[in-house]
Amino acid sequence: MVLAVDTTSEIASLALHRDGKALAERELHSTEGFAHLIFPAIEQLLKSSGVALNEIDCFAAASGPGSFTGVRVGLAAVKGLAEATGKPAAGISNLRALSSFGNLPVRAVVLDARRGDVFTAVYNAEQQMTQPEAVMKFSAWLESLHLPSYEFIWPNGAPFRSMLLGTRFDEMPSIEAPRALAKAIAFCAEIDGQKGQWRDPVELDANYVRRSDAELFWRDACELARKK
Repeated sequence: MVLAVDTTSEIASLALHRDGKALAERELHSTEGFAHLIFPAIEQLLKSSGVALNEIDCFAAASGPGSFTGVRVGLAAVKGLAEATGKPAAGISNLRALSSFGNLPVRAVVLDARRGDVFTAVYNAEQQMTQPEAVMKFSAWLESLHLPSYEFIWPNGAPFRSMLLGTRFDEMPSIEAPRALAKAIAFCAEIDGQKGQWRDPVELDANYVRRSDAELFWRDACELARKK
């Protein structure tokens, strides 16, 4: 049984997953972050599902890319729970989780990275990365795609469908995935468990793709503090 947490965007979510099926799922909405909500929400999810904390076999978290603070909140929660119960953990890339919503062999996934950039990657049907995760301009990413056909996947409400107009990708299939990714995170973690790839929680790390995100976060925080 996997308990998964995603706090990397404006919509956080939790999910319980076992034997390929979601047992329970919950979304969280907050304008003040999720650090103060995540543990009470986990407690409520387990209680309503009739599951004890020690019944969880693996704790999984969305590892990014996403909100710097949100990524850290989810990973910290999962690390703490896994270490407290002596269970393994899993950190799942948000891009990989998005790819699990696809149906075709070649899945091109994309997330808004802000500042005019996108986070991108290409996965196959087995969730194996076939083109590395990267951050770049959307147009530059399209130029890097050389296979005959792709299935595009992005979060619900993203503007990327219109950005394919007039390109060779215009007629290719696309999927809008849910913004709440915990269920997909749990699904990916369960697959990793079947392959013996769950890890010691101390080994989990954030997947920023653009490693300078941490530096930009602290720069913005310091600038805000100076203005105050």
